[in-house]
Formats: sequence, C-alpha cells, structure tokens
Amino acid sequence: MTTFMEEILKNFSKQFDYRPEVKNSDKLGAGYKNFVLAGMGGSHLSADILKTYKPDLSLFVHSDYGVPRYSKEFCRETLFIASSYSGDTEEVLDFLDESYSRGHDVLVISSGGKLITFAKDNKLPYIQLPKEDIPPRLAVGYTTVALAAIVLPEALPELLSLQKVLDSKGLENSAKVLADGLFDKIPVIYASNKNKRVAYNWKIKFNETTKIPAFCNFFPELNHNEMQGYDFIFQNESLSKRFHFVIIRDALDDEKISRRMEVLQQLFEEKGLGVTSVYLEGNNRFEQIFNSILLADLVTVNLAEKYGVDPVEVPMIETFKKRIS
Repeated sequence: MTTFMEEILKNFSKQFDYRPEVKNSDKLGAGYKNFVLAGMGGSHLSADILKTYKPDLSLFVHSDYGVPRYSKEFCRETLFIASSYSGDTEEVLDFLDESYSRGHDVLVISSGGKLITFAKDNKLPYIQLPKEDIPPRLAVGYTTVALAAIVLPEALPELLSLQKVLDSKGLENSAKVLADGLFDKIPVIYASNKNKRVAYNWKIKFNETTKIPAFCNFFPELNHNEMQGYDFIFQNESLSKRFHFVIIRDALDDEKISRRMEVLQQLFEEKGLGVTSVYLEGNNRFEQIFNSILLADLVTVNLAEKYGVDPVEVPMIETFKKRIS
C-alpha cells in the first residue's frame, strides 16, 4: 500500500492539469459576494487553502449538519457549495438538501455518489471531479482547482502552473529526516495564525495516513495557554516527553510572530523537548502551500511504513460511519 501512496504523490502535480467544467452553469447567478462551503475532512481542504492564499476571501467553511442561519440579504448574495469527494458524506448531503429546500443558490463539487445524483435530478449546477481510487485528502489538487474556478478564478493561472513545479522527489530526503525524528513521538504542529490551515492539514495527515494522535495550534494564541502545559516538573514529566513539535515558518510572518516562534523553540529545547522548524518554500504562495502539503504527505507515508500500518485505509472512520448509519 505504501507503494500505491508513493505513486499517488509522485503524480500529484498532474492534478493541476485538470480543467473543471460546470454543468448546468446557466442556473448560477452572477456576482456572488460570499461563498459557504460544506465539507468534512479532506473535502474542505480546498477552501482552507484558498483562504490561506487570500485571507480576505469571503469564503466560509461549514463542517456540520444543516445550514447556518444567515440573514436574507446575505443569502441573496451567496453561493452555497456542497463539497464531498465521494459524494456520500452524510453531513454534506444534509446541507445540500436543506440549502436547496430553502431556495438558496447551490453548487455541487464531487466525483460522484448521491451528491451528483441529487444535482442531476434537480438540474443544479455541479462540477464532477475526476473519479480516481485515491483518498479525498490526496485529491486536494483537483478540489482546489474546481473550487477556485468558482470562487477565485483570477488565481487559476498561478494554481495551474503548479503542474510544472511541484516535485515530490525533491522533498523525499527532507521527509525521511523529519519522519525519523518523529518516530515514536506525538506530533504537535504550530504555525502563525495566517498559516493555521496549513498546520491543520499536517495534523490530519498524521491522523489518517499514519494512524497516530497529532495536534495543532497557532501563534500568538498558544503563548497564552497551551505552552504552559509543557512546563513540567518531575511528577508529570512523562506526560510531555512523547511530544515532538513541528513549527511551520514563513518568511512573510510578522517579525513579532517569528520572534515568538524562536523564543518558544528555545524554551522547549531547554526542557529537552524535540522541536523541528519547517519552512514554507516556493516562488509564489500556492507553491509554498502545496510544497508544505506534499511534504506532510511524504512524512506521514514514511511514518506509516515505519509503524507497519496501511497509509490508505481509515478503518475506524469507516466503522464509525457504519454504526451511525
């Protein structure tokens, strides 16, 4: 299975050759000011990425059942987007049904399943993603291109250029070194507030690919609470020794945030805690974001191999879904 995952990552850049087509596009309004995307797990990573790229984008992620209660004026200017790679995510189907019942403008993004069937039956606008045998978290190239075509079309040229620049092979050595340092540890990923969604992406890759606990937080908030939890004494020292901290550094971070990162790393290392800084690298914002995401994938696949776990399947999640259905 590791070989299968490695093949997906090797070909990841090809996802940016995708050109989405909006079916029933005549049903879309014009000049939407806001976008609400319903998505769970890997299916809302595309929205996270676009918000990281353009923080003032009026795009809101809804990861729950139902539809948030917005004003009538807000709803008139808003496109409600149901996003699920499989097309069968329970919460997203509930969102779609309620959005449609309320008369909101709705768009579906999916590779198939009940979402696409609903869109076709009700003649709703939809984008049908390429259906490949890959986990949703690894289809983030397809989903980001599809979402950008709707909410941020001016960013598409930069996004599509990633096909020529993303290179998993060039990240392999860094991934192996980081995986070695994280073996038998619980990762805690920290980033600036503006990169908190990148940190969250790292976290879920450890959870789903490597099947280990992992946590994330962001500066400066964590300096006012969480870091105190690692100021251990002899009696509770064993609780902290299993953690290894990954700090995502960005040359564009505010100098005050960078200083906080440096000082926290010093304090943790004085306590004997492991800390690794990982830098966002690339010639533009999308390249930086996706290089980091690709590195996270490679690190977690390496760790999955070390632990002897299947990096593809998510058996506890599937068991949970069956029990609640």
